Parts: sequence; structure tokens; C-alpha cells
Amino acid sequence: MKDDDLQDIDPSAWVAPSAQLYGKVSVGAGSSVWHNVVMRAECCDIRIGRMTNIQDFVMIHVSFDDSTVIGDFCSITHHATVHGCTIEDHCLVGINAVVMDGAVIGRGSIVAGGAMVPEGRTFPPGSVIAGVPAKVIAERDSARANRLNAWVYHYNMQRSRNGEYRAWTGDEYARWHAAKAAQVERDEDL
Repeated sequence: MKDDDLQDIDPSAWVAPSAQLYGKVSVGAGSSVWHNVVMRAECCDIRIGRMTNIQDFVMIHVSFDDSTVIGDFCSITHHATVHGCTIEDHCLVGINAVVMDGAVIGRGSIVAGGAMVPEGRTFPPGSVIAGVPAKVIAERDSARANRLNAWVYHYNMQRSRNGEYRAWTGDEYARWHAAKAAQVERDEDL
């Protein structure tokens, strides 16, 4: 069976031409997979929720025993590695962070840039996770801030798919951002 037969990419999602997806991969509505992302699912599967952005040079892989599941309204930022783990809804995984097999990142959490989350570690919702090895350094529900970041990437995706690469400038963007931030604050974006 060819990879294309295994993949379920929502028509409203955007996958950059240079992204490489192999095996059983699903990408939810309104999500974006940016330049030079690699996703490989040779045995278990990779599931990306809706309105989630997988940014440039991210590596997503599965383990022999664990699928990789990334929830809704998440941002997996540049050069992160996500491997056989679960990232719940409304999370942000920072630049160059690594999240390993069997780990669970609770809803509304942040994994700081450069953090190394070891295998099998579970973090509760609203955690700020940092260090090598990673540990909780603060407790804060970052769901709204993380959702707003996902919306900003969705805005950028809509422009980029049309060849517009300066989406975050000008009065139109400023008005959109202010309105979206207010909507997110009232949870009207869900």
C-alpha cells in the first residue's frame, strides 16, 4: 500500500511542498505543516489535530509501541523532535525541544525551547516544562496564549498558500490580531 493511501489530510489543511510525510499520517482541519517537516509512521500512526501548526524542520516519528498524537490548537515550533508521545490540546513545544516515547504533555502546557522530555514522563495540564531532563518549573494555564499562537499560524498559512509571505505586517493584520485576541480571551474561537 502506498503512503498516499494511508494518509488522511483534511482539504482545509496545508502541507508545504518540501514537507515529507511517510506512512499512516492524519492532519486535521485548518492545520499547517511547514517547510522541511519530516513525519514518519512506519508502524504506529501520527495524528495531528485541527488548527495545529507543525513548523519548519520539525521531526515527528513514532516508536514501535506508541503513536504520536498532537491535539488541537498546538504549535510544534522549529526544529523540535516529537517521538511516539502525546501532546494534548492547546500546547506549545518550543524550538529545539525533544519529547520522547510514551511522554504525555498535558493540555495548555508549554515545553520550553531546548527542553528534553524523557521517555514515559507525564506532565499535568497547565505545566511550564523546561530543562535537561525536563521538569515542571511553573504552573500556568497557557491554553489561550497557545491558541492565539495557533491562530496566528493559521492566518500565515492562509496567506502563504497563496504566495503571500509577509502576512504579519500592516494594518489589516493588526486589526485581525486584536479582534482574534479578544475572541480567544472570551473562548469564542473554540
